[in-house]
Amino acid sequence: MHRIWQALFYEKTSLADRVNRWFANGVSIPYEEVLDGTTLPRSAPGVRHELICERLHTAMAASVANLGSTQLLAPRTKIRVAHSTTICPDLALITAATGRLWLAVEIVHTGDHHADTVIKKEIYEQVRVPRLWMIDPRYDNVEIYHSTEFGLALKGILAGSEVLSEKLVPEFQFVIAELFAAPTAK
Repeated sequence: MHRIWQALFYEKTSLADRVNRWFANGVSIPYEEVLDGTTLPRSAPGVRHELICERLHTAMAASVANLGSTQLLAPRTKIRVAHSTTICPDLALITAATGRLWLAVEIVHTGDHHADTVIKKEIYEQVRVPRLWMIDPRYDNVEIYHSTEFGLALKGILAGSEVLSEKLVPEFQFVIAELFAAPTAK
């Protein structure tokens, strides 16, 4: 999977085209994360999970296209955040200058939510990721966390007609109901 990401990242097509191709090529495969030295095998995400992930990536790719300070990584790119911890967020924004993760998005894996909602959330808090979004398809809501001197602080839980946005990516806005909407017939 890493080689696929490298090929998509370094080619000269637009980021939106690369994101569309990534999902068209079937990103749903099992993967592994290393959490505090322990390998955690993760099963391939389901169809709804991938639909939400694709919608987010498409909107975020368009929103960061003109931001030279920010890069959007491919879905579940391996990111080493500590000596013995490598995570694979569903969506990740890094700073272009340092490669530091500043927004991690986890779409809660319905069959294995503990890893996302407890273990990885603690890791994000320990490494002081500035922004964390926990997208929960079980309840069709999004929890927004910001890093503070005391750890991650819940800034809000969005649902229904509320709008997901991030002031550091001014063009990004997504209505929560549209994020979780059933697929449309083509």
